[in-house]
Amino acid sequence: MKVVIISDIHGNYDALLGLHEDYDELWVLGDLVNYGPQPTEVVANIMSRASIVVRGNHDDAVVSPDTAPPWKPRWRVTAETTKQFTASVLPQEQKAFLLSLPLQTVVQREGTTFFLTHATPSDPLYGHHSPESEEWTKELEAAATDVLLVGHSHVPFMRQIGKRVVLNPGSIGQPRNGDIRASYAVWQSGRFTLKTHNYEMDKCIRKIKALSFPIEVENDLVCILQTGRV
Repeated sequence: MKVVIISDIHGNYDALLGLHEDYDELWVLGDLVNYGPQPTEVVANIMSRASIVVRGNHDDAVVSPDTAPPWKPRWRVTAETTKQFTASVLPQEQKAFLLSLPLQTVVQREGTTFFLTHATPSDPLYGHHSPESEEWTKELEAAATDVLLVGHSHVPFMRQIGKRVVLNPGSIGQPRNGDIRASYAVWQSGRFTLKTHNYEMDKCIRKIKALSFPIEVENDLVCILQTGRV
């Protein structure tokens, strides 16, 4: 069995289309929307292809209009601006889909148990630990599975702690580890591989610029795509 694991697409449909890996199942660790220019296309694609999807903090923000998301100051203007755009273009059925997504789920495949969440078991939407943090030991204990799969940081990593594994596939749509290529993971025959792929970034950037966001927001989004850094 071959599973492809992706996270943090963020409305970057061009990056999603660049994923040509075959698979038996596609798992998505949240944040389908915001930041990128094509949230409706991304959600439609994931609705038709993914076997498992969990809700990310940006997905949650779009479908919770009466709740003020705890954006970090660094991201507040860009996140709020793109949230308003996303909420204005998503059809109701797609909003209902995002709202229906679980914050976490546990599945078993070929004798291995997996805990899937967007951020951390202790804080599914906004939890954050560095790849080297010892807090992952506690998170693995809380998950009580063989494997803990998380996203949110946009930084790919894999750690084995005892007999358990915590893995972040990185971001398909907005990598922030200095590598501009889309990042994902593959699980096959009991083993994980972190992988990357190129995509037509210039197409995505042209679509961002066509939305006429405030110039500081446009520059922010373009710079992250072009550098892979915040």
